[in-house]
Amino acid sequence: MAITIYDVAKLAGVGLGTVSRVLNNSPAVKDSTRQRVQAAIKQLDYTPDPIARSMNRGRNDTGTLAVIIPFFTRPFSIEVLRGIEASTSRLGYEMVIYNIKNDEQRDDCFRRLPMSRKVDGLLIVSLSLKDKYIPNISRVQIPTILVDAYNPSLTSIVINNVDGAYNAMKHLLNKGHRRIGFINGEIEGNFKFNQANDRLIGVHRALGEAGLDFEPELVEISSWDRQGGRAASARLLGLKNPPTAIFAASDVQALGTLETARTLKLAVPGDLSIIGFDGIELSEWLQLTTIQQPMYQMGEMGLTMLMEQIENPQKPPELIRLNTELIERNTTGSPKL
Repeated sequence: MAITIYDVAKLAGVGLGTVSRVLNNSPAVKDSTRQRVQAAIKQLDYTPDPIARSMNRGRNDTGTLAVIIPFFTRPFSIEVLRGIEASTSRLGYEMVIYNIKNDEQRDDCFRRLPMSRKVDGLLIVSLSLKDKYIPNISRVQIPTILVDAYNPSLTSIVINNVDGAYNAMKHLLNKGHRRIGFINGEIEGNFKFNQANDRLIGVHRALGEAGLDFEPELVEISSWDRQGGRAASARLLGLKNPPTAIFAASDVQALGTLETARTLKLAVPGDLSIIGFDGIELSEWLQLTTIQQPMYQMGEMGLTMLMEQIENPQKPPELIRLNTELIERNTTGSPKL
């Protein structure tokens, strides 16, 4: 009989989630436990194999996990998917991606997929799950984890967007800026991108703490892309009294802002400071100051939590909130006197 991850977990005396963490080289495992799992892997000569998963001890497994995600070609989504894919490969699963482009696709997917039982578990990324779909998931007992989204009935992994935005604004305020533009992202369709709301809260908090009034004219809402950032920053910089710094809610919007600055022949950071949010690979190449999200780690953690849910379907839901990190590079400085 083929050796599976369940055999490794049983021999090592640990759960599937722990085996997942060891295979993913997570630091959140005691050395003694890691050694026990590694010894079991060696003893059993375990190698992840999607076909072998369907042969394990009486379980009606498909060896497949579903990822439901909107706009999966975006840099943020790609990084999360990279983390998920790396983990599924190590664990011997195959991954099926459902790319959601509108509300109708989302609702249809949430209605049909849990009932089909064609997958062993669901990872739902950056999409709110309406309460009316929870009974479907509960009834068929399909393990489900939310990543970058929240529902109190399911284990949810989210970013502390409020603190991330607060730290971005504090960075600019500490540089001496007092007139700061904010380019937030828009809600597309009826998808509830609470990230935008949370980042606005962080902006309010930082301004209030600094004793500054919130000025609506300094806030623009745009699509989460370069074109949106370019248009929004052009409006901000076209004000009679333009900002000396701009905080963009995503790195790609910040890239559009950099393009606007170049068009207007503004030196960055001499004439205009710019900070983004996400920490995508391009931000390092551009030397963009940004708020780094642990995107890849979110994907890995989502898969680990899903393994734990598969092993223990009765495990109560939990909210896991991950922190961001300010990465200061070359696009922020003090304003001109």
